[in-house]
Amino acid sequence: CFYGEGSTNIGYFHEALNLAALWKLPILHICENNLYGMGTAVERASAVASMAEKACAYNIPAVRVDGMEVLKVYEAAKKAADYVRSGKGPYFIEAMCYRFPGHSMGDPERYRAKDEVERYRQRDPILAFSKRLEDEGVLDEAQLEEIDQEVGSQVEAIARFADESPAPTAEAWYENVYASPNGRH
Repeated sequence: CFYGEGSTNIGYFHEALNLAALWKLPILHICENNLYGMGTAVERASAVASMAEKACAYNIPAVRVDGMEVLKVYEAAKKAADYVRSGKGPYFIEAMCYRFPGHSMGDPERYRAKDEVERYRQRDPILAFSKRLEDEGVLDEAQLEEIDQEVGSQVEAIARFADESPAPTAEAWYENVYASPNGRH
């Protein structure tokens, strides 16, 4: 279950954690804390600085990890997935990361200083991990470029598919949900 830190301030989040803990549901919660819920800094929206602490309030094991470090995220996710798969119940990961572009196309990004954005760009996890793979001789520059082009092609194909797909019908709103328009289940 993926979501941003801003959503931890709403009732549904707490209800979901409560029931997951109560019923020992096998749910791996991953909260991407990019320091801003839309345009509001975390410290202006949450009385608790660590979203992982919110999970601990429901006796859900939780960890806060540097989301800019690929291998640290991998290790945390592996441990959490093993826990959840063992049937012990939910687990919560708070990945501290940064959102480079604004929250939306219309976001003027006036709430962040340019030096802050640049400081985080220096820690771009994709570039840092690519450099590590190259430095350790796992991949060379040509292989990294090939991967970059392949991923770029996949993203373009997916975007093209979305653009060329017909708009969903009104009935599609009710597919895969547990309620009907007339309130009957």
